[in-house]
Amino acid sequence: MTQSFNSGWASVGHASALDTADIPDDGALRLPPGFALIAEDPDLGPSVSSCLAEVEKQLRGAIANSDPLADATSRHLVEAGGKRIRPLLTILASHLGNPTRAQVVQAAVVVELTHLATLYHDDVMDSAPYRRGAPTAHEVWGNSVAILTGDLIFARASILVSELGGEALGIQARTFERLCLGQLHETVGPREGQDDLEHYLSVIADKTGSLVAASGQLGALFADTSREVVDVMVSYGEKVGVAFQLADDVIDVTGLKVKSGKSPGTDLREGVPTLPVILLRRAAAAGDRSAADVVALVDGDLSSDEALAGAVAAVRSYPQTQEAWAVAQQWADDAVAALDPLPDSVVKRALASFAQAVVSRDV
Repeated sequence: MTQSFNSGWASVGHASALDTADIPDDGALRLPPGFALIAEDPDLGPSVSSCLAEVEKQLRGAIANSDPLADATSRHLVEAGGKRIRPLLTILASHLGNPTRAQVVQAAVVVELTHLATLYHDDVMDSAPYRRGAPTAHEVWGNSVAILTGDLIFARASILVSELGGEALGIQARTFERLCLGQLHETVGPREGQDDLEHYLSVIADKTGSLVAASGQLGALFADTSREVVDVMVSYGEKVGVAFQLADDVIDVTGLKVKSGKSPGTDLREGVPTLPVILLRRAAAAGDRSAADVVALVDGDLSSDEALAGAVAAVRSYPQTQEAWAVAQQWADDAVAALDPLPDSVVKRALASFAQAVVSRDV
């Protein structure tokens, strides 16, 4: 039995904004903008829907555990929902070739398990109280249990990817390495003499772009597409992941409150480096006294709601915020350009539309 498609989307998550189409209680799959094109195709729509239903089934089977505590902690985020963007990209990429191979669905489960595992770790490091509208695992069971649950889910992903063969295992290992390095580099900050913007872009490419790229790469690989198509999906996925995170940075200071419950200024209050603030610091260092005043607000005590609202308003009002939007848009445009070698198809048009939607989103 396949699921029906409906459009409608909101971003969720903090550490990686491209948080995984929602599967609500009515059983209808809510697709992100752009991907709604799939529903209009009489062949592609049912095929993708059927694959995603199988992914959901296998995902829940992969995290099931005979140990009651491990089972409860592992199911925590899966049952909280999510967009399943990464497995959706895997499945879409497979429709550039032969999507019927069983390895496609298994690869889609692997990328979602990997994503889920990182969320357990990220929420501990960020001291995040909520994820997908529910209390985070460390709030329920403590930091140690949350970290070990993330490790356990990584192990399950590793078991599944090992069954897919050496090339898939290599892709997973390299992606895992980048995920860890991205988190490490974000934690310690730029090296001495390293450009802060260069450092920041490399962090989000590793933390977000790498797994999105691997999602498309694995889908194309196991659909027996050409090497050129596989490479296109790698390039596209990396750029889309960066564009999404850049846009999320700007959303944090534009006064929008997204579905996850993340309020405006969360990143400012937590001291998370984001593109608008990086650009403001550059302007201040270049002698812009007004920008320096805003930086002073950002670096001040933001513990009160009034102080935070003032800092958000100040950052939002400066041209660096619009400049940050432009940077995000350029990454989205580059993602669309990466699709140029592909012949025209519903899949290609959906991927292009999604790349634009991650920047020009209504949330």
